[in-house]
Amino acid sequence: MKAINYLNYFFVAAPIILITIGLFTSSELACFGLLFTILTGLFQLIFGIKMLIDEPDDKNLQAYVNGVIFFFLLWPVNAFIMHFEFIYFLLFIIPIILAIYFSTITYKKAHQ
Repeated sequence: MKAINYLNYFFVAAPIILITIGLFTSSELACFGLLFTILTGLFQLIFGIKMLIDEPDDKNLQAYVNGVIFFFLLWPVNAFIMHFEFIYFLLFIIPIILAIYFSTITYKKAHQ
């Protein structure tokens, strides 16, 4: 579990570092940082589902996976049916909240 926690640190910190350096040097690094957030989300999604399969009774992992499902259901519903601007704002905030929540889950499991 500690290895997953360290990998999560890398996947969360890399976009932040690339974007910060890119703001001061070249915009290409900032673009790479934004693209790297896709890998961060993919890593967290795969390991979140894997951890839930290993521990199906964990309420925190269930809440995380439910949040991911909610995000991916809300996105097309708002795009094709509702078109509310506030929901577009939520679609920007929800992945950040999910990333922080997954990071706290892995930290707690690594330090048990």
